[in-house]
Amino acid sequence: MKQAIVVRTDIKMGKGKLAAQVAHASLAAFLESMEKNRAKVEAWLSEGQKKIVLKAESLEKLMDLYKKAKEKGLVAVLIEDKGLTQLEPGTITCIAIGPDEDRSIDEITSKLKLL
Repeated sequence: MKQAIVVRTDIKMGKGKLAAQVAHASLAAFLESMEKNRAKVEAWLSEGQKKIVLKAESLEKLMDLYKKAKEKGLVAVLIEDKGLTQLEPGTITCIAIGPDEDRSIDEITSKLKLL
């Protein structure tokens, strides 16, 4: 079991901003998964909450991954920045997929590079 967070690399974010966006994504997907896939979440929690953080070079690539995850029935969340600091309001910064079975997430993210 794992969770994948995919971050856009075509927008400028400081390290703290990026870390906050990844945290938002992980938590949002966790909360949605608790409602939809509680057994999978419990397995993920018992296995150590494995996460991978990957990169996508554009909004289009990120949206393609999001669409594929949704089509496969996986929990996937989009994170939009509020625009209070570094980015314009509504900027999509990242997505999170899962937690779910490794192979299900790998089918969508296996070609991406680690951040």
